[in-house]
Amino acid sequence: MKSYLFAWNPDKWKWPELKQDIAELKATGVFVDSWSCASHRSIRISDKAYIIKLGKEPRGIMGSGFVSSEPFTDEDWQGKQRIRVLINFEILIDPYKSPILPMDILESGSLAAQHWTTQSSGISIKPGVAADLEETCKDFLRENRVI
Repeated sequence: MKSYLFAWNPDKWKWPELKQDIAELKATGVFVDSWSCASHRSIRISDKAYIIKLGKEPRGIMGSGFVSSEPFTDEDWQGKQRIRVLINFEILIDPYKSPILPMDILESGSLAAQHWTTQSSGISIKPGVAADLEETCKDFLRENRVI
């Protein structure tokens, strides 16, 4: 299983349904959404997906889940054709109301080997970084009582 980083920048797209999407995940245990994917040739169903909030603070990892579809072509939020995948979210945090895994942690130790401020969504996370990211996320969520 590989891991991929999907980027959200509110300066480019506001995600007006974020609160409802979080509520749906909490109420039903399921929230699925499509995301643009730069690594469409290598991504597979069941690969790990992380969502990073970029732009203005707070910035950092705000969600995770797994890829639940093969890549497909569809319109993005601007009406442009993009290659996308479906992501089944397991964790989704409102970065304005709850702590998210911050950039200072992502840019330290072994995690610093990854480029986190990507302009493309759906990029591969380096294999050596992915295992450390998984553990760091679990610890952060436990410490902040998000899970």
